[in-house]
Amino acid sequence: MLIYNMTMNVDESIHLKWKQWLDESYIPSMLNTKKFSKALITQVMVNEEMGGITYSIQFTAPTESHLEAFQEVHKPKVESKFQQFKGKVVFFSSVLKVVSEH
Repeated sequence: MLIYNMTMNVDESIHLKWKQWLDESYIPSMLNTKKFSKALITQVMVNEEMGGITYSIQFTAPTESHLEAFQEVHKPKVESKFQQFKGKVVFFSSVLKVVSEH
C-alpha cells in the first residue's frame, strides 16, 4: 500500500473557500480517478514563518500500478485545478510506502 501525500500551506484569507473546494471538488475528483481507496485530511500542527495553515492530504493507493497510472494520466490535470488559488496555496507532493500497521 502506498500513500500519495500532498502538503499544502493555505493563506488564511482564502482558507474557508479553499476548504470548501477541497471537500466538495478536489477530494471527490481524486477519488473518482479510481486510483485511491480513501483520503485523509490532517492539519500539520506547526507555526509557519510565512503564515497560513498547513495541511497534509493523504490518498491511499492499493498498489504501485494504481499510483503510477494516476501520475501518468491524472496528476497534471488534477494539479492544474490549483491555479485558481495561485499565490495563495503552496504545495508539494510525496509518496509514502506503508511498511506496517499496528
